[in-house]
Amino acid sequence: MALKAVNVTDVPNLDQVPENNASLSLYSSLFSSEGLELNSEATFKVPKFLVIGHRGHGMNILQSTDSRMKAIKENTILSFNSAAKFPIDFIEFDVQVTKDDCPVIFHDDFIFSEENGTVFEKRVTELSLEEFLCFGPQREAGKQGKSLLRKTKDGKILNWNVETDDSFCTLAETFQKVDPSLGFNIELKFDDHIVYQQDHLIHVLQVILQVVSEYAKDRPIIFSSFHPDAAQLVRKLQNTYPVFFLTNGGTQVYYDVRRNSLEEAIKVCMEGGLQGIVSEVKGVFGNPGAVPRIKESKLSLLTYGKLNNVPEAVCMQHLMGIDGVIVDFVQEISHAVDDMIVKPLNEGLREGDDETETKSKLQFSQQELSFLLKLIPELIHH
Repeated sequence: MALKAVNVTDVPNLDQVPENNASLSLYSSLFSSEGLELNSEATFKVPKFLVIGHRGHGMNILQSTDSRMKAIKENTILSFNSAAKFPIDFIEFDVQVTKDDCPVIFHDDFIFSEENGTVFEKRVTELSLEEFLCFGPQREAGKQGKSLLRKTKDGKILNWNVETDDSFCTLAETFQKVDPSLGFNIELKFDDHIVYQQDHLIHVLQVILQVVSEYAKDRPIIFSSFHPDAAQLVRKLQNTYPVFFLTNGGTQVYYDVRRNSLEEAIKVCMEGGLQGIVSEVKGVFGNPGAVPRIKESKLSLLTYGKLNNVPEAVCMQHLMGIDGVIVDFVQEISHAVDDMIVKPLNEGLREGDDETETKSKLQFSQQELSFLLKLIPELIHH
């Protein structure tokens, strides 16, 4: 499937970018049977509960005592294909663009390395593709890459050691080498501490869209970003794929108030014609009343965060009407979802119940659910 990336010269006023109903119709016909549907009004429907692998098989936390957080290098082809072995729907990964306009997969704003006993940092977007690929394991036999370190949230700089390592990769390679049945949640990554001009954002997004246009074919794709302007721009530059706004849901405070609550996230989506929200799960559990407001706005809701590695927390979200979860423990959570949600649903349908009746069997009574929704915020705040 071809995706038209709009040139800057074609967009004199971004508020007047026309809707492409033909592409919306094509997207709907391709993906409605795959668990995604973008209809002619550009609303988004997720007819099943999605499990999405965070940075592939799971993010790396180098200081963690849990070996699963250091099993496979995050955001690599190996991590993506390892996740694909389990019953998941999408993988999530972070895309940045190098200074020579190549979209690459990497989460952090800076790469850290050590040379002659001195630690140095390089901003990813200020590296060329060749420079970026020089860090860490190399694909060429006998070639030694530069050492790779990582700065933790508490400021420590550690060797980026994992049980199974792999090389850095580009977005194009990811499309070519990852199981084609696996959907991509492409996070458009920008530095929280930089104020970007609109022209720069448009250029970066166009570079990414060109790669998607060339390689996506029939693969399901969701775009997402913490940057509200980038999210709204990618929605205007294309309408083939749904765009979600990422938010901490009020668990952190930012200078840009649009990032500080689920209520603000709803506004960003409604103003920009976005299709959904991806929130830190604590933001949802701390404000469960936002879920029906999100649904009333015809928006989909996904979550991310450490609590999504707890099967009971994931099941609770399904009962609340949340559409899917981004998880690190791909094997454990995908199997838990299969046991607690998918199998009971399928068994009910085999017994002749309609889907609405079957879903009701998975839910608590209204009184029990109301009690849990009142209890959860108390647990989150203590």
